[in-house]
Amino acid sequence: MKCAFLFPGQGSQSVGMLAAYGDIPSVHRVVAEASEILGQDIGRLISDGPASELNSTVNTQPVMVTVGYAAYRAWLELGGAPPAIAAGHSLGEYTALVAAGALTLADCLPLVRLRAQAMQDAVPQGEGAMAALLGIEDENARAACKEASQGQVVEAVNFNSPGQVVIAGHSTAVARAIELAKARGAKRAVLLPVSAPFHSSLMAPAAEKLRTALEKVQFKSTDFPVIHNYDGKVRGNPAEIKAALVSQADHPVLWSQCIMAISNYGAVRAFECGPGKVLAPLCRRISPGLEGIALTDKNAIEQGVISTRGEP
Repeated sequence: MKCAFLFPGQGSQSVGMLAAYGDIPSVHRVVAEASEILGQDIGRLISDGPASELNSTVNTQPVMVTVGYAAYRAWLELGGAPPAIAAGHSLGEYTALVAAGALTLADCLPLVRLRAQAMQDAVPQGEGAMAALLGIEDENARAACKEASQGQVVEAVNFNSPGQVVIAGHSTAVARAIELAKARGAKRAVLLPVSAPFHSSLMAPAAEKLRTALEKVQFKSTDFPVIHNYDGKVRGNPAEIKAALVSQADHPVLWSQCIMAISNYGAVRAFECGPGKVLAPLCRRISPGLEGIALTDKNAIEQGVISTRGEP
């Protein structure tokens, strides 16, 4: 039985989110390493907050890489095998690449902090927005955005599962798109508590800053395949991986395509590696034959390891 690992992105964070992993040494080692790399007490931020500081984009992105990778190291320490294939949602793609050995944690954390700052700087505070549209077809979401643009930017930027699309762009254009989407069949529309229109074309300046930063970072080929958000495909060499990360910043996250690629690879079980239960429930909605399991605590990891032992 082939298993996949999924790494969550921004939005799964909460104060105290590593407490459920207990005293697993590898978790503490990864957090201590992250603190040293960033020159910041990451452990205190995770355990004590405050939430406002934890939810600041420049903190959230390196923190989520840290906790996702810590959960993965815990899986290995408790006897789990590396996955056959992996993917990460948005920021989580960086965590997947660290787990797959493409880049080190020491290189990744400053890189994602730069990414976070570049994304925040790309659009002035208050001028951008994101909203989740529920119960709408992808094409209807795209059509609503096109009609709502009126000289501004509003685009479908996360295709998370059938009937769940996130849009982003200028705040007023997003507001228009919400109403037009409801007219086209959306059952609900929820504004997201984010500070920038991530993955929209408004992130082009951030993508260029990221391109420059990536030129200075050494990547290796991955130990196992990693599916990229940009097009739902695997990259085989470091230059291609870097190009995909640049494109990801200002292009949509094609998560449904990523999950279908994992299923087509032969995986029948996907473990969400990190706090929260965001990605695991989406698996069967996208591919009915793919079981999603969230490794939200030590017990879930232990049970997951047991469930895979003895299987090829």
